[in-house]
Amino acid sequence: MHPEPILQHDFSLRDLNTFGIDARASHYVRISATAQLAAVLANPALAGLPRLVLGGGSNLLLTGNFDGLVLHMASSGRAVVGETGEHVLVRAQAGENWHGFVEWTLAQGLGGLENLALIPGTVGAAPIQNIGAYGLETKDVFHSLTVFDPATGALATFDGAACRFAYRDSVFKHEAGRGLVIVDVTFALPRMWRPNLRYAELANEVAAMGTAEPTARQVADAVIAIRRRKLPDPAVIGNAGSFFKNPVVGAAQCAALLEKFPNLVHHRQDDGTEKLAAGWLIDQCGWKGKSLGAAGVYPKQALVLVNNGGATGADVRRLAEAIQADVRERYGVLLEPEPVFI
Repeated sequence: MHPEPILQHDFSLRDLNTFGIDARASHYVRISATAQLAAVLANPALAGLPRLVLGGGSNLLLTGNFDGLVLHMASSGRAVVGETGEHVLVRAQAGENWHGFVEWTLAQGLGGLENLALIPGTVGAAPIQNIGAYGLETKDVFHSLTVFDPATGALATFDGAACRFAYRDSVFKHEAGRGLVIVDVTFALPRMWRPNLRYAELANEVAAMGTAEPTARQVADAVIAIRRRKLPDPAVIGNAGSFFKNPVVGAAQCAALLEKFPNLVHHRQDDGTEKLAAGWLIDQCGWKGKSLGAAGVYPKQALVLVNNGGATGADVRRLAEAIQADVRERYGVLLEPEPVFI
């Protein structure tokens, strides 16, 4: 039996978002089990309130206080739950720390998630954003997930098709799935593991280790080393990781840009489009290391916006909009934020 969830009021969210924004929620409840979730949402006193489902707070920007109910998903648990011909199935509860889960799979001798090591946040948030890094996305290792539908009080299982995964996107960021609450996620990890070293930066880091045949553990260590060099620790400097998506443009637009900017960093996609490096665009506009008030651009990585101390969500938003305006004016490209603005 799980204890009754405790409803709290005028609750500070400062420690529940990686930007460290000091915003407050009118109502807050910590959810450690699906039964608690059902009980809270069945409470008529809370019916009709705006709801915010919160995991690690690593992919949102609190632009002000939240006048509604925050459901903090803090369920824990992870297990090997089955096998298929080519994969081992592992499941984790939504509140599990993502990096901790990656480390656990490696400890079980299971490779497949190592390229996503050290990404902040929780397991439940991973499919919402279709998190990705170094040539791997959630969808590539995804099997299924369980959602709770507040409208019906029922659980449902979603496969990859139902999740409608796209670049940093899924059905859960759109009207059809926005109200659903993810309670657990199952991943399909390969029995016959091979390292994914398609990104030159990662391949070079592994090569520097002096091993021609790296293990999944060694690839994870390489990813962790790169991320620690390039990205600030949210526990030290508030941030939400990469703030902007890498914009995707048509081949003709990319060709036109290359005529004006021969050093433009771009990567051809399978469908013939071109993905531009948002960090390069921002850097070229002179924003790396610059600040507007207490919000700034990280000196080591232009794609990361940071809270230099005491920044509000509005401060970060103003900085983001200024960067967007400069990039659009110079390159004709609109940068789209990765975090959800609340």
